[in-house]
Amino acid sequence: MTGPAALPPGLRAFNHAIYQSTRVRLEPGHAVNLVENGAIFDTLIDTIRQATESIHILVFIWRPSEPSDRIVEALCERARAGVACRVIVDPVGSQEVRGEHDFNPKVEKRLREGGVEVHYFRPLSGRWLGRLFGRTHHKIVLIDGKVGFTGGFGIWKSWQGEGCSPEEWRDTNVRVVGPAVREMQLAFARSWQECGGALLPESCFPELSHDEGDAWAAFVESSGVSGISNAERMLRMVFAKARERLWIANAYFTPPKAILEQLLEKRKQGVDVRVLAAGPVHDWRIVRASQRATYERMLKGGVRMWEYQPSMMHSKTVLVDDWLSVVGSTNLDALSLHRMREGSLVVVDRKLASKLETCWARDLEHSKEITLAHGGRTNPWRRFARRVTQLLAADR
Repeated sequence: MTGPAALPPGLRAFNHAIYQSTRVRLEPGHAVNLVENGAIFDTLIDTIRQATESIHILVFIWRPSEPSDRIVEALCERARAGVACRVIVDPVGSQEVRGEHDFNPKVEKRLREGGVEVHYFRPLSGRWLGRLFGRTHHKIVLIDGKVGFTGGFGIWKSWQGEGCSPEEWRDTNVRVVGPAVREMQLAFARSWQECGGALLPESCFPELSHDEGDAWAAFVESSGVSGISNAERMLRMVFAKARERLWIANAYFTPPKAILEQLLEKRKQGVDVRVLAAGPVHDWRIVRASQRATYERMLKGGVRMWEYQPSMMHSKTVLVDDWLSVVGSTNLDALSLHRMREGSLVVVDRKLASKLETCWARDLEHSKEITLAHGGRTNPWRRFARRVTQLLAADR
């Protein structure tokens, strides 16, 4: 898939491109609010405590911590009040640092005893090799089928704070109300069924208003495929729409060659292409080396590159011109684009775009610009890391 270098102007043309690429349409009438860093936990818990019908959580990382304790308490309180609480945890992402192989037994026990139904997504036992990379990387919380959260967050101590120290990761999430929540609920339902959960009742899919706000939005889910995933299709259409600026903040920036070439082509068209990537505080050394292997070609092509300095930059956002944004769980690496289940909210809303621009201005104050003279040249280790990380890319 080479994808278009540009799309016709206007929302209608973009919506048509997204629809024929992913089978999902943007719909009007959403309220979408940015939730940054540790504020996600207060916002989640406040919304959980308002639930009257159902609470659904699908998350890659859930580890024992103070945020976990607070969320467990809120879930159990709602379960005692008769709210159906369902949780899916990925056992690979939720391994404890000290090496336990599953979601912490104490957390699981508290949830189950409190009336919360818990399932693991694709346990590795007996079939670990074939399932090792086929994980769910989703970060989805749904309240009453009406309010949704997604982004880069996990339920662990790393998502506390303001993203300005090594122990506190920098991340970006959204709270959404409107029709796109139904697609998020469907993503949860499909995983729930795969984990052995029963079909969700009709009450989990209420009629959703198109009058919640001014934003157009769509939730694009992606699964591992042999070929082009919905995640890559969606990103290629979003990138193609850029006419003035294309600003990408991504935790694991090591995309396939075709996407790198698209970014360079957008720069040739005069688009201000920028990448904000993770810096020295990084949880995967080989991925950072692979990321840095892309710098020399990008810089020579006129793309500007920054690395976030004080903590792990874990956001997955795209800002196009002054009206189009993407926030979700999708990283720009082979694992996210070709092997894992992911989900991102595509939003047409000038207010959200303006807020993301403000985030960029603040983040660049804590970032180092990379140049060819300072950190931008590649080397054998970086080239080797790049080849290794690209082994997970789909054949096509």
